[in-house]
Amino acid sequence: MMTKNADYIPTLANRYASQLQLCDPRNPITSSLARSVHAHMISSGFKPRGHIINRLIDIYCKSLNLVYARKLFDEIPQPDIVARTTLIAANSASGNVKLAREMFNKTPLKMRDTVFYNAMITAYSHNSDGHAAIELFRDMRRDDVKPDNFTFTSVLSALALIVEEEKQCTQMHCTVVKSGTGLFTSVLNALISVYVKCVSSPFVSSRSLMGAARRVFDEMPERDELSWTTMMTGYVKNDYLDAAREFLDGMSENVGVAWNALISGYVHRELYQEALEMFRKMLMLGIQLDEFTYTTVISACANSGLFRLGKQVHAYLLRTEAKPTPEFSLPVNNALVTLYWKCGKVNEARDIFNQMPERDPVSWNAILSAYVSAGLIDEAKSLFEAMRERNLLTWTVMISGLAQNGYGEEGLKLFSQMRLEGFKPCDYAFAGAITSCAGLGALENGRQLHAQLVHSGYDSSLSAGNALITMYARCGVVEAANCVFNTMPNVDSVSWNAMIAALGQHGNGARAIELYEQMLKEGILPDRITFLTVLSACNHAGLVKEGRRYFETMHGPYGIPPGEDHYARFIDLLCRAGKFSEAKDVIDSLPFKPSAPIWEALLAGCRIHGNIDLGIQAAEQLFQLMPQHAGTYVLLSNMYANLGRWDDAARVRKLMRDRGVKKEPGCSWIEVDNKVHVFLVDDTAHPEAQAVYKYLEQLVLEMRKLGYVPDTKFVLHDMESDQKEYALSTHSEKLAVAFGLMKLPGGATVRVLKNLRICGDCHNAFKFMSKVVGREIVVRDGKRFHHFRDGKCSCGDYW
Repeated sequence: MMTKNADYIPTLANRYASQLQLCDPRNPITSSLARSVHAHMISSGFKPRGHIINRLIDIYCKSLNLVYARKLFDEIPQPDIVARTTLIAANSASGNVKLAREMFNKTPLKMRDTVFYNAMITAYSHNSDGHAAIELFRDMRRDDVKPDNFTFTSVLSALALIVEEEKQCTQMHCTVVKSGTGLFTSVLNALISVYVKCVSSPFVSSRSLMGAARRVFDEMPERDELSWTTMMTGYVKNDYLDAAREFLDGMSENVGVAWNALISGYVHRELYQEALEMFRKMLMLGIQLDEFTYTTVISACANSGLFRLGKQVHAYLLRTEAKPTPEFSLPVNNALVTLYWKCGKVNEARDIFNQMPERDPVSWNAILSAYVSAGLIDEAKSLFEAMRERNLLTWTVMISGLAQNGYGEEGLKLFSQMRLEGFKPCDYAFAGAITSCAGLGALENGRQLHAQLVHSGYDSSLSAGNALITMYARCGVVEAANCVFNTMPNVDSVSWNAMIAALGQHGNGARAIELYEQMLKEGILPDRITFLTVLSACNHAGLVKEGRRYFETMHGPYGIPPGEDHYARFIDLLCRAGKFSEAKDVIDSLPFKPSAPIWEALLAGCRIHGNIDLGIQAAEQLFQLMPQHAGTYVLLSNMYANLGRWDDAARVRKLMRDRGVKKEPGCSWIEVDNKVHVFLVDDTAHPEAQAVYKYLEQLVLEMRKLGYVPDTKFVLHDMESDQKEYALSTHSEKLAVAFGLMKLPGGATVRVLKNLRICGDCHNAFKFMSKVVGREIVVRDGKRFHHFRDGKCSCGDYW
């Protein structure tokens, strides 16, 4: 009986061991077999030995049943080093490094071996704790445990996370050589990675380190695909693209990943032609293209506006990839959606999106960006509401889209909703909310966001800084905008453009030009936006000579062909200065047919100088190009009214009514105690309207003592003189300024925003008003800012 039992137990053990060997932890069906085998052991009273227990722990760990694994481990009286190592690796894989370290610390020193140390070092490395991994490696050597090639592979990977000094690279390199592991390809690959990662440190000579990495590569006895890729990635990430191309040309084998890396490097540096050349070469050499190749090349086409070429790549894809895997098709389709919308094909982008078999948040954000960029805000809102999963980018895209398309109030509400739903805003989300404040003129709200931005640690953000410049400028506090600009740790061309535009809008044309010249001295090349801001600054300040010179330098030194918008600004500059002959010559010599902005600029100049004949010609062109645009009818009618040609003015207004064109009503608003108060012309709806009229009446009496006389020529209707004076007194900007003077603390600046151009009489009245009350009054109209101080305006009456 004893003999039979003795024979039975080894047989049963072998059977259990064989069954467990059949279990694949990654397969739910076979991993459940392991639980069945384990249950059978328990029910039969079988006491497994160490190798079977270790196999069970390994299966439970790899199938992510860590609770089972730990329970089984705790039942072992004296767990061996294999079980301990397995649990350390499993806890590391699940991200619980703390639990892995506890297991490590509880293991007696005499039990620890190389594999055991390797598991803990790898745990730190995989969880991005390079310092802890290096410290444990030192402990390992002090404990006289000999490191092997796996040790050095993990330690070097950890060092790559934190390396900052060249001596760290050379010391570890010497340690590798002394250990005898310097012939292993995996170790040398990791060593190359350490050198190339250290190149980005500000404390080293990048060229010497890349040279050291290349020497390690050249002396390798054997290389694999990772060797070539690591070296290529090092060149690309550190912007040695010429060396990367030379390295690629010298490759003994065509490694697709290395080619992808170089193409990606070219795209990152905006060298799109070079990227596309490499793609063509890959096709010629028959190198296997993968999803990374296609997404990078499609991105190059999208960012460079090469739609036709991008469409050809799309067609090639459809021909050659008959049954793409989800891993292939998802990122490629996402790139295609971006290609089509960036090239203005939003409907085609939506078609691709609709046909995608699988979508992820990137897909949804791409099509949301398409609608936002095209100004299709209603469609964007509908899509946003339909999204089941929203990430921070989703919220940021929507907030920025609302802000940039004139839905500032909705943008701010969405920003608040985002925070209520538990999302912490990034600097781009802050930039979108701040841009919303700029459009609304909500200064106090903008200041609060600025404070929150600093508190969140984003005060050095470039995008947020640029938004702050624009916000403060558009809210009438140009010096605060200048302060933000001067204290930004980094600025780009957008920053310079925003500050030049700010100075120009506030009538500081000379300062705007000085800043532009400073920008050139600092080596920042102007772009087309820069010239728009400079021309606008010259326009607002009447700097015709300077504006003409800057316009002429566009095509010459900087090779920027003037666009329609540049010509419109230049013609506006000339017309405002009364130089109609020169403006007409410019129009006659345009390289394209004059469009609406050109004629609008001419008509606006004619209104200022009363050039009725040329104004009629401009208006007739605009009636053909934009028959539903109210501004043309209003300007022409006003020109007739100024000349007393009431019948002609009435005829234009009748034409406007007959065509169903409606004039946008004048509207002014002011922020008081974090609330925006809106006034319309002849307003009686505001709860304090009567008090405002009474205060304004008293104020006008004081102004008259200083010489103010209402200028009734700005009443463009045929009525009695006293009626005209009354009509002037009910303009929306006067009501908003009076309300501000009543409600804001003494000495506080009154800031009013208006949707249309400020009335001439109001402009004159505010000069007197500022002197009577001894306060600064700032008015932003549809074109620019006016700062009224002590009876004068910052525009110098040139507007």
